[in-house]
This record gives sequence, structure tokens and C-alpha cells, in this order.
Amino acid sequence: MTATAWLAAAIFVAAYVLIALEKVDKTKIALAGAALMILLGVIDQHTAFHGAHGVEGIDWNTIFLLMGMMIIVNITRRTGLFEWVAIRTAKLGRGRPIPILIGMTISTALLSAALDNVTTVLLIAPTVIVIYEALELDPVPFLICVILASNIGGTATLIGDPPNIIIASAANITFVEFIVVNGPIILLAFLVFAGVLWLVMGRRFSAPEEARLRVMQFDEARALTDRRLLRRCLVVIAVVLVGFSVHGALHLEPATIALGGAALLLLLHPEGPRETLEEIEWPTIFFFIGLFIMVGGLVKVGVVKALGDGMIGVTQGNIAALTVVVLWFSAFASGIIDNIPFVATMAALLKVVASDLAPAGAEATHTAAELIRHDAIMPVWWALSLGACLGGNITLIGASANVVVSGIASRSGHPIGFVRFLKYGVPITLVHLGLCTVYLWLRFLR
Repeated sequence: MTATAWLAAAIFVAAYVLIALEKVDKTKIALAGAALMILLGVIDQHTAFHGAHGVEGIDWNTIFLLMGMMIIVNITRRTGLFEWVAIRTAKLGRGRPIPILIGMTISTALLSAALDNVTTVLLIAPTVIVIYEALELDPVPFLICVILASNIGGTATLIGDPPNIIIASAANITFVEFIVVNGPIILLAFLVFAGVLWLVMGRRFSAPEEARLRVMQFDEARALTDRRLLRRCLVVIAVVLVGFSVHGALHLEPATIALGGAALLLLLHPEGPRETLEEIEWPTIFFFIGLFIMVGGLVKVGVVKALGDGMIGVTQGNIAALTVVVLWFSAFASGIIDNIPFVATMAALLKVVASDLAPAGAEATHTAAELIRHDAIMPVWWALSLGACLGGNITLIGASANVVVSGIASRSGHPIGFVRFLKYGVPITLVHLGLCTVYLWLRFLR
């Protein structure tokens, strides 16, 4: 490796360490690292901002997909839909802690798959705290279960979890493909998760009769603050989801569908756009921008290629072995650090080494874009998706949804301990990884 390559690696590793330590805001670190990459000549400005060869620079498809979905969700949240779902679920559970929890986890998983898991937990978690405080129970175990459900549900779709958005953009995987491949194993994973909750937690938690009656007196109708806007939001969300399902046939990127839906909802929303746009998670957007530039620098100077060659060497180019290694390594790496920077790095790595992983002669008959999603390589992409998203459940810092709920819990006087989270997250994740290993083997590798 050249001196520039070592410089790029040093900047990236330093940024990774600082992000993992959480002493400085991760957006500041990502932007500082990106600026250093450009200023020190690791990557030129044009490549950083406009990309080159499909693997370098900012992935604008990911950025605009995130922005479009954030706008749609920010307007929808004003209707009170999420609060209505939570309260209605609690009443369907008749005020009993575990039936409520099962309902909450189902609602969280479905909303995480249809919208995104970070926004879902941001809106569901405060209601969970209110409900379980009313039941005179410690909300922490139930908040942890909501986190786990959000990451499980978000794994099922292209838009459910940020790592999937990166993977879909990198490998040109469609919305329907995510549902077809990830959907069955995620459904099984969730059923196992719900069964464990019922068997293990059902014996531990009960609520006094008067507390249950208080919950039953909650009025979900009062949560819906704007029914006219709600109807418009539901129509637009339905149109967007249909658009995601057929975007390949329409020759449109998911980002275009999301931005189109966001623009339509802004036009239908009677209020001006300023407040809605101010509520976009701009720190997250700029974190992605800085991250993409740093990863682009690693690609440009050959660091990612060197790592990819090493990974292929360890597995001797065997796709089955590589798939299993990527699944388990992605899970545990995502448990140590946030899964978003990890997946951004791995996606770039897989794109660079695609020609080495494809069958002999494929390079002569396929374009670079076709090689990236060659049938022989696709199991590795799915392993990365399942491993990184489900691996986010291992620790409290493994995924963005975890960090969001942890902050809400702390501000509410119910901090979630790191070790306490491990007791819930590690066992269920190990079971899920075992299921995913068998599933990938049976579906792609046997």
C-alpha cells in the first residue's frame, strides 16, 4: 500500500474509533474525516461529490431515499397515527403486560418494515413508557423488546433499516427482492422472538387490576389530531409502497419514488414546508455524506481492494464459506460499532471484489453492474443484510434505533443499562443467526 493509502486508512480507523467511543457526535467525526480525505488529497472533490466507477463518492440514491421517507414520516406523525396504534394495541391486550408487549412488538415490526425503524421507535417508545408506568411496571424490559422488534422488522424491507438502503443501492436490489428473500426468514425470526417473549416474560410480569383499568381508560380517538391529513398520508404511503414494488419496471430508483411521494404529501399538507423540512434528521443525512466520502477515499487508494483480497484469501474464494463468514462477522461487528458505517465499508468492498468472486469467464460476458449482482455473489449480499441488521440487536450501540430509544429512556428516568441489554439481545441474536445460516444454506448454497 502507498503512503496515501496508509493515510486514508489512518483517518478512517481514527474516525471509526471515535464513533464507537461516542465521546464526540458521530456526524462531526464523519464530516471532519471526509474533509481531511479531500484536503489531504486522498480523494479529489469531483470524485467525492459525483462518484466514479460506481463505487466512489456520495451515494445520492441513499441520501435522497432517506430524505424522502423522513419527509413522509414527519408529516404523518402530526396526525397522531403512531400514538393511536400504541394505545389501541394496549387496549386490545386488555391491559395485560405481555399481550400488550406482543401487540407492541408486532406493531413496531410492521411499521419498521413499512416506514423505517428509527422513526418508528422514536414515536412508539414514549408511549410504551407511559403505558407501562400506568401499569406500575419498569418500562425498561419492554423498551428493549421494542428495540429488538424494530431491528427485526426493519431487516425485511429495503427501506426498513438504513444498512439495507445502502446495500440496495450498491447492488441494485429491488424492494420486492428484499421482501422475497429477507421476508420469509424475518417472519420466522419474529415468530421465534414472540414465542420467547410469551414463554419467558409471561411468567415474570403482571399488573394490579386498578392499573389495568387505568390503561383501558386511555382514549385512542383523542390521539388522532388531524383525520383529513391522516387519510392523505395513508394514500400517499400506499402509493409510495406500490411504487417501490414496481420501481424496476418503471426504470426509477427508489429515491425518485420516495422524493415523489414526499413532494406530493407536501403539496397536500396545508401548512408550509419549513417546519417539516426542519424536522428532517439532518445530522443523520450529513453523517451518511461524510461516511460515503471517507469510504470513497479508501476505495480510490486501494485499501478496500486489499481488504477484499484478504477476505477472499481467507475463504479461498468459496462463496458458501464467504457467505457464512460475512453473516456472522457482520453481526458481531455491528454489535461493536454502529452497523451503518460497517455496511457502507462492506458494500464498497464487495463491489470492488465482485469480479474476483464471479465465476470464471463472467467478466467477459457481464458489465461491471451485472457482476456486482451476479447470481453467484448474491448470497453474500443477503448475508451482509441479515447479519448487519440483526446484529444490531447484540448491544445497545449496535444500531441507530437502539441509541434513539436509549436516549428517550434516559430522559424519562428509566436508563437502559448496557449489560442489561446484552442479556436480552445476545441470546435472541444468536438464535436468529443460526436460523439465517440454515436459511441461506438451503436457499442459495446447497
